[in-house]
Amino acid sequence: MRTEEFDYKLPKELIAQDPVEPRDSSRLMVIYRDSGKIEHRIFREIEEYLRPGDCLVINNTKVIPARLMGYKAGTGGKVEIFLLAEVEKDLWEALVRPGRRLQPGAQVILGDGKVIAKIEKRLSGGERLVSFSYEGDFNKLLEELGKVPLPPYITKPLDRLDRYQTIYAKEWGSVAAPTAGLHFTPELMQRLEKKGVITVAVTLRVGIDTFRPVREEFIEDHKMHSELYSVTEEAALVINEAKKRGDRVVAVGTTSVRVLETAGRTGEIKPGTGNTSLFIYPGFKFKAVDAMITNFHLPKSTLLMMVAAFCGKNLIMKAYEEAVRKNYRFYSFGDAMLIL
Repeated sequence: MRTEEFDYKLPKELIAQDPVEPRDSSRLMVIYRDSGKIEHRIFREIEEYLRPGDCLVINNTKVIPARLMGYKAGTGGKVEIFLLAEVEKDLWEALVRPGRRLQPGAQVILGDGKVIAKIEKRLSGGERLVSFSYEGDFNKLLEELGKVPLPPYITKPLDRLDRYQTIYAKEWGSVAAPTAGLHFTPELMQRLEKKGVITVAVTLRVGIDTFRPVREEFIEDHKMHSELYSVTEEAALVINEAKKRGDRVVAVGTTSVRVLETAGRTGEIKPGTGNTSLFIYPGFKFKAVDAMITNFHLPKSTLLMMVAAFCGKNLIMKAYEEAVRKNYRFYSFGDAMLIL
């Protein structure tokens, strides 16, 4: 299947630069896979579509202050390090700028010497393996020295960085937010609980692939970046019980979908921690997910390909065309979609 089949034209003004207030006041497009029917609602009204017994699966990952600014030892040149994934303790895969000046062996001074970064290796995609030496708690130092990275298509500074975190963000480690979850408020979660909707948390550390378009001519040639996921025994039990009852598993975001379909390839969710490079595109057979809440994704992106696999390519492209016509807001701070 050609990558260009997942392209669409998006007016620049439809790329949301600010989150809406309150969170659940964004628009919601509802798509019925069986009939192709499309409805237009407000996100807080999503409770009308969820049933008692439904299992709402959220990704409780938390975005880290992954963007670090420093200077190169010996020259004083400015350096940026963008953390991507922790390979092992104090060793990270990262993007660096300027890359040509940061070859293996180079050292970067961060926070006036509180942290020393060393370039250990250049990877095949241009990324670097970077080791860190410091005293104290690295996570606390990151909070002091780092900045939360916003996607490159958001050019306006964000007044409150907590708006790029979900209200249930807990597990440290992502470089991008699971944006479908940004629409939930504490009040909406309470109403869903009162209705009998069961919320379960899994974890996927969102990586840089969420921003990257597929560049290969054929999507089958694309290789996904590996991401760390975790499913507790309790979460697996609750999800599996919902499936046995015949209740729906509703995934909040493409990241939750990847966890569920990775852990549930046998038809039953298996607890555990591991790495997933699962690439979901049309032709994929879903075994865990019955409904999906998601945002509107970039052209030619793996995320758009995933929702096309779930919804049907023709229907999802039709929905995107309608979203453009009706001036929906796109991407991370944009509006939402519920696929039933």
